[in-house]
Amino acid sequence: MGGTPEVNPEIGYLLRRLRPTAPAFDRLKDESRLEGYWMLVRLADGWASGHNSGGRNKFLKRGEALYGAWHGRELAGVCGLNIDPYVEGKDQGRVRHLFVSAPHRRAGLGRMLVETVIDRARQYFTVLNTRAPPEAFGFYEGLGFRRVAGEEFVTHRFVLGKGN
Repeated sequence: MGGTPEVNPEIGYLLRRLRPTAPAFDRLKDESRLEGYWMLVRLADGWASGHNSGGRNKFLKRGEALYGAWHGRELAGVCGLNIDPYVEGKDQGRVRHLFVSAPHRRAGLGRMLVETVIDRARQYFTVLNTRAPPEAFGFYEGLGFRRVAGEEFVTHRFVLGKGN
């Protein structure tokens, strides 16, 4: 992407790199928390403090990125890509903090965000991991992720094939 905003004219969203410090992010974070999802709270804490269990995370390491999807002035969704902190080495990426605001669900926005992460991950990683809640299993499997059994921090994996 190279920092250039990406517009999907079919669904009217502007996708660009995000810093989770804006009031628009706070509104999305509050919505996620009220739905019982804490990933955006962890994202904000990791960005700001460095004192949470995951440490400081500003999505600045090789291959990493945090994306926001804007619908006008509203932040409608967020999704990040990190080097997977739960595995040895730096050849595995991880989908992080995917959340789409309720009014924007079922419009293709989650797919757009994850596909953008997959496209970026292809340049840097051999596989892309995620730990999804059960209600999101079908979503990830529809994008080509395969179910993983027996790994504590991975429910689904997408094989990228870099270096193969």
